[in-house]
Amino acid sequence: MRPMFSSSSLSSLLCFKSGLFRWLAVLSLSLFLAACGGGGGDSDNNSVSSPGANNGGAGSSDTPGAQPIAATAANTVPITVGPGAQNFINIPNVSVTVCAPGTSTCQTIDNIQVDTGSYGLRLASDAAAQIITNLPINQSTSGGQLAQCTQFADGFTWGTVRTADVKIGGETASAIPVQVVGDLADSTVPASGCINGSNERTSRQLGANGILGVGVSPTDCGTACTNPVTSNYYSCPSGTNCSQVAVAVANQVVNPVTKFATDNNGVIVQLPPVASAAASVTGTLVFGIGTQSNNTLTGATSFRSSAFGNLSGTYKGATVTTIVDSGSNGLFFNDTSLPACTTTFTDFYCPASSQTLSSTVRGLDGTTGTVNFTVANAKTLAGSGTNYALNGLAGNIGSFPTLFDFGLPFFFGRHVYFGFGTNGNSPFVAF
Repeated sequence: MRPMFSSSSLSSLLCFKSGLFRWLAVLSLSLFLAACGGGGGDSDNNSVSSPGANNGGAGSSDTPGAQPIAATAANTVPITVGPGAQNFINIPNVSVTVCAPGTSTCQTIDNIQVDTGSYGLRLASDAAAQIITNLPINQSTSGGQLAQCTQFADGFTWGTVRTADVKIGGETASAIPVQVVGDLADSTVPASGCINGSNERTSRQLGANGILGVGVSPTDCGTACTNPVTSNYYSCPSGTNCSQVAVAVANQVVNPVTKFATDNNGVIVQLPPVASAAASVTGTLVFGIGTQSNNTLTGATSFRSSAFGNLSGTYKGATVTTIVDSGSNGLFFNDTSLPACTTTFTDFYCPASSQTLSSTVRGLDGTTGTVNFTVANAKTLAGSGTNYALNGLAGNIGSFPTLFDFGLPFFFGRHVYFGFGTNGNSPFVAF
């Protein structure tokens, strides 16, 4: 679920909210599939084999079966894949406490989506109603209210940038910029810049009460937004008449984990195995890599990535840009040999029987690996209407044919590491 910037930035990186193409809601799907029977699909949905790598650990075994560690330490927080805020399938959620800077005036907000494909905390204004009036709105260099339009594959988020203390598990990021989504009127949406799809201004439209972007980049835009022409930030005098404005990197919406006092160089997403479908599962988000006894990088293959987490690879002989994105609720890639579901949910694949496939992954450092995965029938997977963790869910990536998106099903049974590009370190993804 990664932000898409201006067309100029797309030439060097593919950044977009890949996970939401068409949200697959359990309630509506169960009504549609009432006559389709119960669950199905194969186990062993994802596996990886990396030549020369240590494949003996939990993160990269031939049959992913890693269990998450207990979320009892200060650098951990539980992840739940279940009904969440809006009954959407395959949404990993955590609780985040947001406070007025330097005070004990706080609100704990549940069902914040963990998104390794975006960067920074974004709160749905309806879910954060108790605290947002206590969060000061940041000012642009020209003196107007600072706002942001973050474009995604299926829409955009529009709202002010504010300062907050953010607490997750036992860690705190003090006085950081966050985006509040939906706190500005639709009439203030810029005529240019916010052009992709609809305004996702509520928790219902987001599918969660907010988005916790913990991808490898420390900020959500970087140098592109230091130029007003390519910036997705706006200055809004008195909250209206918004115009593009340059924002220094230090003032952009920031990945909160990078601002923790310790355990700030990366995260580990750990989810248990799911054979086919489950009502819910609980995993762990671990902060830091190699900073504590519970976050060592062992038994996993590291792939150096671009500044925004991109890898490369091949699928059925075609070169693809590869991303590993917990904000995507399925595996997304183009394959005309896989039949799409009919009548509705046509962005998802519905093969008559589960298909075992593979894709290669390559890091910028030349490290390569082969990921084996299974595509199951989406209607069969969700047929019970009561399962929210679906392994084998996959769909067509549509307008991005050269992209391969390892979404949430990839994470089941794995420890997946995201090393940040901070303090001179090269960003990486490991599993």
